Amino acid sequence: MILGFIRALAEYEKLLHEVVATEETLRTQLFGPSPRAEVLLAEIDDQPAGFALFFHNFSTFLSRPGIYLEDLFVLPEFRARGIGKSLLQELARLAKVRGCGRFEWTVLDWNTPSIRFYESLGAQPMNQWRLMRVTGDALDRLAEQANPPPARP
Repeated sequence: MILGFIRALAEYEKLLHEVVATEETLRTQLFGPSPRAEVLLAEIDDQPAGFALFFHNFSTFLSRPGIYLEDLFVLPEFRARGIGKSLLQELARLAKVRGCGRFEWTVLDWNTPSIRFYESLGAQPMNQWRLMRVTGDALDRLAEQANPPPARP
């Protein structure tokens, strides 16, 4: 179900060609011995309707954890029913309960319906910040340049 949501989101964002996740990798990363992220699922009449995948980050300035929303997606047939808003409200509640100082996410600059929706909930764009990413071959090259830590006796 989670992989289906991820693929549907990627298709909406015209990024399906980038999805390499599998049921197995998701099972390991989300439900294994050291979960790396969490998922909220939304259902209507026992039908999967949407999801939010998130994890904790940390703010050095606040000296508190935060919640980072990696993905939020509601299937088209279930939109305009408050599901996205409910998922965001639940994440905000979790952030407060867990002592987080902030709750943040990114949105594609062309996705104006989502931007307007987020702003209607009080979200502020962080226009002075640029997302930076190292992946694939560039990640391999950067990692290869690292000096390994000295061996311990």
